Amino acid sequence: MAKQTMGKDQNGVFHPGKGKPSGINKEEGLGLQNTPHDKMNEYVEISEKYTIGEDELDPSVPVRHPNRNTSKGEDRYKGKENEEESNKSNNQNFTEEFSQTEIEQLPGVLTKDRFTELANYKNACCISIFLGSYPAGVEVNEHFDPTNFKNQLQEASRRLGEKGYDQGTIQRLLEPGFDLVRDKDFWTELLPGFAVFIADGFFKYIKMPAPPVKEELVIEPSFYVTPLIEIMTSKEYFYVLVISKQCAKLFKGDAWGMQPVPVELPQSIEEVKRVSGLDATTFRSGSSGSRAPRASQEGSYHGAGGGNPDGKDNMLVYFEAVDDILWEKVFNKENAPLVLAGVEYVLPIYRNAADYHNVWPEVLTGNRDNQDTASLYKDAMEIMKPYFEQKVNKALEMYGKQSATGLTSSIAADVIPAAYYAKISHLFVTKGEKIWGTFDEMSNELVFHDTPDEGGEDLVDNAVEKTLANGGEVFLLEKERMPADCQVAALMRY
Repeated sequence: MAKQTMGKDQNGVFHPGKGKPSGINKEEGLGLQNTPHDKMNEYVEISEKYTIGEDELDPSVPVRHPNRNTSKGEDRYKGKENEEESNKSNNQNFTEEFSQTEIEQLPGVLTKDRFTELANYKNACCISIFLGSYPAGVEVNEHFDPTNFKNQLQEASRRLGEKGYDQGTIQRLLEPGFDLVRDKDFWTELLPGFAVFIADGFFKYIKMPAPPVKEELVIEPSFYVTPLIEIMTSKEYFYVLVISKQCAKLFKGDAWGMQPVPVELPQSIEEVKRVSGLDATTFRSGSSGSRAPRASQEGSYHGAGGGNPDGKDNMLVYFEAVDDILWEKVFNKENAPLVLAGVEYVLPIYRNAADYHNVWPEVLTGNRDNQDTASLYKDAMEIMKPYFEQKVNKALEMYGKQSATGLTSSIAADVIPAAYYAKISHLFVTKGEKIWGTFDEMSNELVFHDTPDEGGEDLVDNAVEKTLANGGEVFLLEKERMPADCQVAALMRY
């Protein structure tokens, strides 16, 4: 064994030799340690947030020089490395600061007031993101939606960097979005569309009942809201009654979906007899419109004669009982269409029993007792399409009648200023179209741009906002349904 030697200092005191190299007794190799199991999820989340693909660093992530002075600007010196700073702001965690922005969900179907509030919001930087999403299917398991949203946030970061925003501002704006990406439960409860609106201290999202025409990321001084026109609250809705000898179910539908109406209905003639005490031969007589509950209507029933009634009489008694309950609980203050759904020979019997004035002329035939709500709604919308298109058809008819006068225009240079000056009663917009430029309302100066990179705004979106704010109506149409071959057209008030 080699003899260790000790050095002597100038005072004659011996000192032990220096310690062994730090690598002694360690395993040879790369020096990598196994990742603790409890840290793995945290490392994966960080990797997803700051990388593109498998191993490429996101260009928006700020990278400091490896030889930087990490204590620059701090009151640190040897012996105080582990002491707490007296000024906490120097060491404040960015996440704490950025997480102050509250994430808020807006209703899936907007009222006009909600829409106007969002449309009128102004800020130096307003980020609008519209995405299609997957409520179910393999895309949910493969995390398609959070990945797509994260990619949009990274693209927003890149664009903001190009516009000259510093990394601190970019991170403050987008941090709530990255927090949402990491919320795994959120992405299991989506609807077909997803819209997000981001500004400084502002983060709101909408789970849209329908996907947008196309996925978009828009950065302007105001939010891009035109795709929301289709999900604004409308007055149009309808009812569907599934009826058979052994079933009665009522649904309420609108342009975006359909749900069961929670009203308790008898499910057979036997149940009617058991509840009311009426015999199988009793049914309603007299003029229609006596809407008191059946059991309280004296002298309003008569028998069909002795013995057992035939199946048709049984159904009529049953359907009259259903109709009375529906009138009392739902239809006495209604005017919406009622669609009948059932086997073909049953529906005329119910129509004969019904006193409700607005039974839709077209019906859904076939056994619908066990049909799921989604497919029943799809079938109902096939026959209700004319009902929902009444308003737009009327507006297009008005445009056509006035086309020979000076009250219509399909020229953007005329339509856009007219929207600002409250001249438009009906605005028609081709879905997905944009017109970039600027309009000075004071000088009535309109300038068109070829691209969004020239400092302008989407003038179509502005025209939509102005028309609605001034009490006009807006219709988003497919190109083939537009009143002219154009991006925008308008029917003027004067």
